[in-house]
Amino acid sequence: MSLNYLLDENVDRLYQIELMRREPSLVVWRVGDPGAPTRSTLDPEILLWCEEYDFVLVTNNRTSMPPHLIDHINQGRHIPGIFILNPNLSIGGNIDELILIALASEEDEYQDRIVNLPLP
Repeated sequence: MSLNYLLDENVDRLYQIELMRREPSLVVWRVGDPGAPTRSTLDPEILLWCEEYDFVLVTNNRTSMPPHLIDHINQGRHIPGIFILNPNLSIGGNIDELILIALASEEDEYQDRIVNLPLP
């Protein structure tokens, strides 16, 4: 099982480039890419898109995303998961975590959860 990742528009494009280079089997889109939500899409709309298209959101957003997820779930909706990058890890360290998670995860393992990297 492999997860699909949607990178928030504020996540450095290097993440997308390196994730796809290091693990070509991954599907990694970024807000603003063709087929993905457009840049400046509001967080609640991004969560709806992730739910509809089965993408885990990867973000730096530690402040507004938790309340948006609570609102999303309270509306009876679901999301495959949200991963928050760790500013204390290098880009390579965060990428290693994302690859490991994508390749080793069970279906729905992170559903409706916000997970701060690295995993414990």
